[in-house]
Amino acid sequence: MLRRSFLSRFPAAAALFGLSDQKTLDSPPASPFEPAKHSQDDWFDALPGKHRVVFDTWTAAKFPDSMQFANNIFRGNKDGYQLSEKDVAIVIVTRHGATPFAFNDAMWAKYGKPFGERTELIDSKTNKVPTANPHAARLGALLKQGVHLAVCNLTTRSLSQRLADLSGTEAEEVYKELTTNTLGNAHFVPAGVVGVTRAQEHGYSLISIG
Repeated sequence: MLRRSFLSRFPAAAALFGLSDQKTLDSPPASPFEPAKHSQDDWFDALPGKHRVVFDTWTAAKFPDSMQFANNIFRGNKDGYQLSEKDVAIVIVTRHGATPFAFNDAMWAKYGKPFGERTELIDSKTNKVPTANPHAARLGALLKQGVHLAVCNLTTRSLSQRLADLSGTEAEEVYKELTTNTLGNAHFVPAGVVGVTRAQEHGYSLISIG
């Protein structure tokens, strides 16, 4: 007791002999991190499904892989677990160079050249930039199966300004035109990278495509 009383007068010595403050030893562990939830992201939870997957796509060249792998997700869950398409929630994030694929053929017919610049795509048959969304049919089939798109708003704003400069119109006018001419099941997220992280915070497993 005398030894303990003596060492308690010297914190460093007490720590050396394992006699640190009992309150520190008994303090509760820190609570696990819980991300804040925002109403703008409620749609992530509104999608039905026992399993959740998000694809992050940002280059035109790799975008077809996201559609192939989304099909594989559906098929693998059906063959291996006897799950239906409604049992799996899939979100494809279109950002950066992949953003134009979220827009319908009407927008590609009107803005095919600048879309081609953004995606760096050339139609192999005409050697020109596409005048229709080259993935509309395949992507549209996935959307009918329940896949949803998360579209980068930052890139859409950038495209709107570029298209407005080329056409001599107002950027806000073009922005409204683009946002009302997406393929089905499209949701605009503040930025594609934000959409990717929010999806993970809502329990979606990430598959990064490029």
